[in-house]
Amino acid sequence: MSIDEKLKDLGISWPKATPQPMANYVTVRRSGNLLFLSGAGPFEGDKPLYTGRVGKDVTLEDAYVAARLSAVNLLSMIKGELGGLRNIRIVKLLGFVSSAEDFYQQPEVINGASDFLVEVLGENGKHSRSALGTNVLPFNIPVEIEMIAEIINEEV
Repeated sequence: MSIDEKLKDLGISWPKATPQPMANYVTVRRSGNLLFLSGAGPFEGDKPLYTGRVGKDVTLEDAYVAARLSAVNLLSMIKGELGGLRNIRIVKLLGFVSSAEDFYQQPEVINGASDFLVEVLGENGKHSRSALGTNVLPFNIPVEIEMIAEIINEEV
């Protein structure tokens, strides 16, 4: 089953446009066979779909969905860079969660991205990761995720 078919089965569609930088940086930088992706959040176009701090303004369940949407945006960046995702392996995620003072479930939030990547990419979606709490993120988003991916075959 193709990645597009898997996304359709999951009820997920690609963003209408590949996420673009919101300042003076690039969204994807290739170095050899590695792709370093800038942080992505739960945006649709230039509008965040979730805002606030997890454990205060945003539920754990909504934050999980926000992390999942962030991962969709990250894969969209790779697809925009390479034209496809067939031969991509996810190496590392770094997840930031804007957290209330007494919220300690950051890994459960970032599971939204990790679970999604494995659902869509299978074994190539498994990765190492860190999940960190912070008191604020840009645009008041609850989740921001960076990614490192590897091109395992030039035919994407």
